[in-house]
Amino acid sequence: MSKRTGVSPRSLRYYEEQGLLTSSRSDAGQRHFSDTAVQRVSLIRQLFDAGMSSRVIATVLPCVDVPGDLRVAEETFTAMMRERDRIDADIAHLTETREALDVLIRANSRHRAELSTAPEAVAQVT
Repeated sequence: MSKRTGVSPRSLRYYEEQGLLTSSRSDAGQRHFSDTAVQRVSLIRQLFDAGMSSRVIATVLPCVDVPGDLRVAEETFTAMMRERDRIDADIAHLTETREALDVLIRANSRHRAELSTAPEAVAQVT
């Protein structure tokens, strides 16, 4: 499965531990995955890449597993809206942080310009 998906064996074991992926075991203990597991691993990777935690992914995946169940669809919708709100809050925080950094960058630029034109700085350059 690792070779087919490009996902490390360790990650596949983690997905199983978190209930995101299932496999059967041979008598020798080897994992065997269903044919649909490749698509599921791809979806899990996409959700992780989007910044979702395994906990959130676990609440979203049932919508894929049981697409006709209204209760599951409602629970998934609620989880996705919570995740979207979290992402919006993260974006707002990052925007504030970038704006504060921009203030420091402008102050540092002014300070560097003042230092480069100061008489003692000019004397050091020559």
